[in-house]
Amino acid sequence: MLFMPGTLVSLLTFPGVILHELAHKLFCDWTGVKVQEVKYFKLRNPLSLRSAAAGWVIHEAPATWVQTFWISVGPLVVNSLACIMLAFLYAQAQPDSFLAYLLGWVAISVGMHAFPSDLDAANVLARSKNSLTDGGSFFHYLSYPFFWGIWLANKLRVFWFDFIYAALLFYVGWSL
Repeated sequence: MLFMPGTLVSLLTFPGVILHELAHKLFCDWTGVKVQEVKYFKLRNPLSLRSAAAGWVIHEAPATWVQTFWISVGPLVVNSLACIMLAFLYAQAQPDSFLAYLLGWVAISVGMHAFPSDLDAANVLARSKNSLTDGGSFFHYLSYPFFWGIWLANKLRVFWFDFIYAALLFYVGWSL
């Protein structure tokens, strides 16, 4: 297993971090949740004992489960689709050209940052638990496997699961 500090990964894949935060911001806007602060990319201090986020979107508390869900999964949708589209464009580019290398790097970068954070998944789960006490629906029960799936994906990053996911998305786009 190759170990790379999170700061170095964030620096090498900064387009993915930026698109991840932009996706959160766009879904806040689309669902009518007021955004208070956005930081699209911040280089982390490698000497810090804290694991500071490379970017963030601070917004008001969503009023509904639907708002919470879409704001949380926005990066999964946007970054995954962007990775596939960029890989498709990569396949159309002249091999060994600057454009091909650029498209490949950005595609993998955005794919690696598709997964929501544990906090995003926890927000969906907490909102679902509250909704279930008021009757809820089948979708609220799906929040449990969603939470555990995101949690597991984030823990597996030390084994490059985020890169493997991006590579699979890249293959899908390249194969189209």
